[in-house]
Amino acid sequence: MMSLQEMSDRLEIQDLFARYSFAIDERDWDALDSVFKPDARIDYTETGGAKGSVAEIKAWLPVALERFPAFQHMVATTKLTLDGDRATSRTILFNPMVMAGEDGTTQTFFIGLWYRDSLVRTSAGWRIAERYEERSWMHNVPPLAPAPEISAQG
Repeated sequence: MMSLQEMSDRLEIQDLFARYSFAIDERDWDALDSVFKPDARIDYTETGGAKGSVAEIKAWLPVALERFPAFQHMVATTKLTLDGDRATSRTILFNPMVMAGEDGTTQTFFIGLWYRDSLVRTSAGWRIAERYEERSWMHNVPPLAPAPEISAQG
């Protein structure tokens, strides 16, 4: 049977993952400050993205995602291991995305991946210390130019 602390931790971490998804989908980059530790490392390279600090990723995301007029980050089915004030998780993400073509048409494609996270309880609540995006599958993906490099953000 789960203790009250474990139930609370699991709910808080579930809420943390939801806050991440809404921050990305609403393009509210500053909301990521309440999701990640300030010194967190984020690695989206396996799915064609960038790798860097929270500040670097916050600057990179608006540029990398501007070609997509709509997307949703739907997280579900988390395998969570709690160890006091630390935790690790692997969470399924289903990510439909809409790509705008130069001719005004759009194409919807789908990505399935996992977020592999290291989490830490802080004085402000649970935060992601490390996030690695692990690719599983893609469907109906149009030809995409490579995502911009972080160094291109200047």
